[in-house]
Amino acid sequence: MLTMQDIKDHYFFTEVDAGLLKELLPLATGHGDRMISEFYEYLFKIPETAAFLRDERTLAKLKKLHLQWFLSLFSGAYDNQFMLTLQRIGQAHVASGLKAHYVNAAMNVVRRFLIELLQATYPDIQQRRKYRIAVEKIIDINLDIMSSSYQEEELRKVFVSHKLESKLIHAAERFTYGLNLILVVALTGVSLSVVALFGWDVVHIFQGDFEKGILSALGSLLILWMMIELMDNEIKTLKGGKFNILIFIGVIIVALIRDILISTLRHDELETQIFLAGTLLILGIVYYLVAKSQGNSAS
Repeated sequence: MLTMQDIKDHYFFTEVDAGLLKELLPLATGHGDRMISEFYEYLFKIPETAAFLRDERTLAKLKKLHLQWFLSLFSGAYDNQFMLTLQRIGQAHVASGLKAHYVNAAMNVVRRFLIELLQATYPDIQQRRKYRIAVEKIIDINLDIMSSSYQEEELRKVFVSHKLESKLIHAAERFTYGLNLILVVALTGVSLSVVALFGWDVVHIFQGDFEKGILSALGSLLILWMMIELMDNEIKTLKGGKFNILIFIGVIIVALIRDILISTLRHDELETQIFLAGTLLILGIVYYLVAKSQGNSAS
């Protein structure tokens, strides 16, 4: 956390500068009302700042506060209490919704007023120059401290937004991971059922229903292979691997081949078998195109 002394050191603001500004206090007091008049004349020309000045009671209060601030520039006392006052002014600007751009623009009006006042009051260039340097420093320091309130507000918004976003993303990732675990468990259960089905098909072979047993066992093996591929893909996903769409296309192809075997075994109509074969051909083409596309992306 920067102190007022740190800020003054960064702007090379010395006690000599503070003394020069205090010498200008009578001049600033004598022209304070004119400065406020020109300051508010400028603010009323801008719709965005004029919107804050519609209420007469608020306007009178703001003029009084701005005059106090203007004269404080030449108080000669620039300590941590001075910095705290400027921070409160900046926080009030932020709370009112006034954009930092208009604060910077309004400060330029004050800067220009003081430079013109010095030029009119001190014809000697060397004398005017030392006063002007001190004035420029204190205005820059004021603008720096006031602007820090806007920066802190933006950082606070970013921090809160980033923190909330991180929590949501983390929760979503854990939820997805949990769903993948459930899917692996479910696939394990289904795979055990397929193994049992394969055993039952083998029993049919030894019971004398050789053709049906062989085809059913082959279909069961295809399903088992399909389950192995699905489980392997899910395990890779849990370990951070990429989703592989080819696995799912392959599963559909395997399921369709099993349907063709069963259809042949049942001696289904020719139209049904042609439809299944045509679907298998289309899926094979899709599988080839996707595999080729993934190969090109990898290279």
